[in-house]
Amino acid sequence: MNLGLAEWAELVLSQRDQTPAPHHRRLMASLDAVSRGETDRLMVLMPPGSAKSTYVSVLFPAWYLAHHPRAALITACHTDSLASHFGRRTRALVQEHSATLNYRLSTDERAANRWRTDQGGEYFGAGIRGPLAGRRADLAIIDDPVKSWADADSPMCREHAWEWYRTDLLPRLKPRGRVVLVMTRWHEDDLGGRILETEAGWTLLRLPALAVPPDPMGRAEGEALWPDWEDAEALARKRTAMGERAFSALFQQDPRPPSGGLFMPERISVSDVPPTGMMAVRAWDLASALPAPGKDPDWTVGLRLDRDAEQRFAVTDIVRFRGTPGEVEAAILATAQRDGSTVLVSLPQDPGQAGQAQATYLTRKLAGFPVRCSPETGAKLTRAGPVAAQIEARNVSLVRAPWNRAFLEELRDFPHGRKDDQVDALSRAFMTLLAPAAPARRLHVPLLSR
Repeated sequence: MNLGLAEWAELVLSQRDQTPAPHHRRLMASLDAVSRGETDRLMVLMPPGSAKSTYVSVLFPAWYLAHHPRAALITACHTDSLASHFGRRTRALVQEHSATLNYRLSTDERAANRWRTDQGGEYFGAGIRGPLAGRRADLAIIDDPVKSWADADSPMCREHAWEWYRTDLLPRLKPRGRVVLVMTRWHEDDLGGRILETEAGWTLLRLPALAVPPDPMGRAEGEALWPDWEDAEALARKRTAMGERAFSALFQQDPRPPSGGLFMPERISVSDVPPTGMMAVRAWDLASALPAPGKDPDWTVGLRLDRDAEQRFAVTDIVRFRGTPGEVEAAILATAQRDGSTVLVSLPQDPGQAGQAQATYLTRKLAGFPVRCSPETGAKLTRAGPVAAQIEARNVSLVRAPWNRAFLEELRDFPHGRKDDQVDALSRAFMTLLAPAAPARRLHVPLLSR
């Protein structure tokens, strides 16, 4: 096949009285670099309705197999049905333009999501929850891995997509295999965001609906991506109707958290080196419900907060898990042993005799360590206010660690988020550091075993 990707697209679209727009040509230039091997990781971020899937998941695979006749392709989407839809459209193109492409469909396998060519090429489509075992790929295309706002806002769904990418898709790549991810952004921690944060070597093509300098196409600020389809005035009306959060994510490829929260996590600095602390506390927030299938119980959280001589605060470690009472007790003890006897352990005390008994029991288990037990008083917002003020004043930092993302996300969503266990532990830690040291108890008796 002698046609370039842009020429191929023009040929196919001309039969429908269509022609590639400027942003389509910019997209095809990036895809052409993938075919030539100049780029092995390409991320395309474009708004809904920009025809990105037509070019990436339909036109490109048919053309790619003409230039790489024995290649194996995997296309993955948020559902099997969407993957089959793209596979069916690509298969139809191959059937219609086999003479131009110089290959035909094989007679032994022609399913919508699974077909072969007479030149040895293979195509396989699946949802991100579908199995990939037994498949290998020279080129993997991930198109729209997020299905809805509900999935985007679900930490469980985001983690599932990430684990699928790491443990299901990447191991299927052949040596020198290539990956193209095309999507609309939904959340700061969606698959695209997680990849940009953790992986190097990706080529990023970000084309927002309204240009933001520097623009890859050289558009003026505020210029629409596809004015013949949706001009700046129409986008402005959509922005008003959708709200800033949804428009910024879906159309500008700049996901932002909902505004109006108590904390300003963007004012928290992150350091690779722990501060030299004058005093430290490990505050615990204990979950009251047991983990169970199909449920989303609270977390048990142990947050360590250090204060230095200049009265600056740093969150230096977070232990966060779901477990049985025995596992919680073991974790509190193990964490205290790891922190050492200079770190104060702050435990919540539920009201009533049962709460007093639990506090006494845990204090005895922590013999040799300074322990302070106290009830939670006041509303959560009231308790969180003082440390939120310190964050606003840029007086709180973090030690760089894997738990940073979940912690900052919870701060950002509070008090509207689904979970607040880390916020509660932070509030307790901060108030404990400000309180007089006298109430802390240290039992100098041998450590009791369970």
